[in-house]
Amino acid sequence: MEYRNLSNFEIEALLNQHCTADDWDNVLVADGFNHDFVHSVAFSGIVKIGAICGRFTLPGGVEKPSGMRNVRLHNVTIGNNCCIENVHNYIANYTIGDNSFIENVDVIVVDGKSRFGNATEVSVLNETGGREVLITDKLSAHYAYIMALYRHRPALIDRMKDAARYYADKHASSVGSIGCNVKIQNVGTLRNMRIGDHCSIIGASRLSNGSINSNAEAPVHIGYGVVCDDFIVSSGSTIDDGATLSRCFVGQACQLGHGYSASDSLFFSNCQGENGEACAIFAGPFTVTHHKSTLLIAGMFSFMNAGSGSNQSNHMYKLGPIHQGVMERGAKTTSDSYILWPARVGAFSLVMGRHVHHADTSNLPFSYLIEQNNSTYLVPGVNLRSVGTIRDAQKWPKRDNRTDSHRLDFINYNLLSPYTVQKMMKGLTLLKNLRKASGELSDIYAFQGTKIRNSSLLNGISFYTTAIHKFMGNSVIKRLEAINFKSNDEIRARLLPDTPIGDGEWVDISGLIAPKSEIDNMVAEIECGELNKLKSMNAEFERLHRNYYTYEWTWVYNHLEQFYGIKLEQITAADVVDIVEKWKEAVVGLDRQVYDDARKEFSLASMTGFGADGSRIEKELDFEQVRGDFESNPFVTAILDHIVAKTALGNELISRLQPLIAD
Repeated sequence: MEYRNLSNFEIEALLNQHCTADDWDNVLVADGFNHDFVHSVAFSGIVKIGAICGRFTLPGGVEKPSGMRNVRLHNVTIGNNCCIENVHNYIANYTIGDNSFIENVDVIVVDGKSRFGNATEVSVLNETGGREVLITDKLSAHYAYIMALYRHRPALIDRMKDAARYYADKHASSVGSIGCNVKIQNVGTLRNMRIGDHCSIIGASRLSNGSINSNAEAPVHIGYGVVCDDFIVSSGSTIDDGATLSRCFVGQACQLGHGYSASDSLFFSNCQGENGEACAIFAGPFTVTHHKSTLLIAGMFSFMNAGSGSNQSNHMYKLGPIHQGVMERGAKTTSDSYILWPARVGAFSLVMGRHVHHADTSNLPFSYLIEQNNSTYLVPGVNLRSVGTIRDAQKWPKRDNRTDSHRLDFINYNLLSPYTVQKMMKGLTLLKNLRKASGELSDIYAFQGTKIRNSSLLNGISFYTTAIHKFMGNSVIKRLEAINFKSNDEIRARLLPDTPIGDGEWVDISGLIAPKSEIDNMVAEIECGELNKLKSMNAEFERLHRNYYTYEWTWVYNHLEQFYGIKLEQITAADVVDIVEKWKEAVVGLDRQVYDDARKEFSLASMTGFGADGSRIEKELDFEQVRGDFESNPFVTAILDHIVAKTALGNELISRLQPLIAD
């Protein structure tokens, strides 16, 4: 944009409109500047002003012209058609984009050179330090996971910190920015802030040393009473209703409000926090807490829902708050649950009651942890038949509210994956060995600070076996779909993996499920300096996510022989049909159990509280009007449709292979 000096006529007019300047030669304007809309403005330093010819329509139909009224501007560049009025102190050292509206603000200032929240150290998981994550605009859940947990590789951590500091220094400035189409109204202090396009900040009390990465695709809203210090907010997020954040990163499409408070915490894509409190938590994607009495502290979570009154302890009154815990993906807590860290809860498990014995159930996923007489009873695998587990798996993709085309986190929603299935395989071995070591007739088995009843152990073996059949069979069917095979050799050739990548252990890097070998390779490249930019590191995470199914098949292929006892170089159509038949039995069996679990929601006991003043018939009618009937429930009909569709899918492959078996 080209600027010119004010004419003598314009200076005279501005003086008559109660404007002042330390030096009028330092006030520069662009074509379209209209002095008629500039009143009671004090200019100092170098001030550049764009065109003034637009109007703003406010809620209620009120219209205001662009321009400047009742404000002191110091070293400020203002874009076209902005409205800035009633700034009680001043705006200093800022660039303001086109069509932005700023009204009734205390002060907007950059004081010295600022990184705008970048490279702020967040003492996640351990309040006393040792797992600090340096936050940046480009921080992903996966990058943060490695920086927080791979402390056994100090050279790696130094490189990652250097990359974060390099980015922070590269974007540091003594001039802040407010983007285009930004609305800032009734706000207290904005200090050392960088604010993206289309952001709305309405009624916030204080925002200090931060970046708000709003954009046209995914605007950010900061609402009434919000206080944020040393922070970064990613695109599409909302922070409202008195939320208080200190040293926090807020990922894309998060919602924090209703008085929620957090310190030294990381919230990644689609997290929700209301009413409660967080301290030193690593909240992976879809971590949700809604209740006033809930405290999440020093824990790592993802795909997690915290029940009311859930809390944890990160110290045992000895050496301070040094303990941490992990609830693997999909783990949930019921109301009034409590865990004494350190502990590790397996994936997709449910925690009920108070647990103080530091259990590690990571190799027994899909379990219940139930407190009884101050002991933790473990029910392995039972959550595989829960209607709630299936509903959760279906709802997460639908509740991904990210609208930004550039996504920071790469999220795998699969309930069954090499990550969870490898754990179930270990769990199977563990349960069988436990039964063998303690005796088949034992009433109770002891494991890692928990107790397992005999019936629960046997059911766990059955649940895990069924789930593994389901996963393995599904992968085989997918691999062989839409091909008419003419020989067993063609089947064997098709089953061969496309890449050796994927064999071995898999990990969940806070939402990203990937082979550990690839994560190790990436870590080594960072350590040696081959990967040294945040952008290139995030590109590697994207590559791993994009190739998930290719790598998954490698893992499945290399475990078929172990699980089914089939020599892969000799596998035949008959062997594949046997796998598919076991798969059909597993899928239908699990669906039937989920169906029966869903039916409980429509039992007479569930109708308690319905039909307030009437008979049983009125109770049932009232329930049906509010909740619907069982057979027409969308989730129930989806289960029945799933049984039909999967059965047909299996039968279709069997029919294609049948000629080879007949031969």
